[in-house]
Amino acid sequence: MDIDIRHIAKLARLEIADSELAQFEQQMKNIVGMVENMPDISDELKPDPNTPMRLREDKAQANKFTREELMKNAPSVKAGCLVVPKTVE
Repeated sequence: MDIDIRHIAKLARLEIADSELAQFEQQMKNIVGMVENMPDISDELKPDPNTPMRLREDKAQANKFTREELMKNAPSVKAGCLVVPKTVE
């Protein structure tokens, strides 16, 4: 199985040195192999419907980040707005 580490790095916006490509490719192959060899889940391992999980309450945090902090992570900004590729012609 061939894994294109350069393509994955481009999609994730990561810079990977040429000297590290073989190492990352081997690590990705190990991860994919581990997932492929995972056993199927039997009925015994499924959650008990009589004892549901208690989920935490979601609390929204207002004004946690400034607009400038959020925009500096965007790949392209114009006039204070995110620039995205055209999807509909």
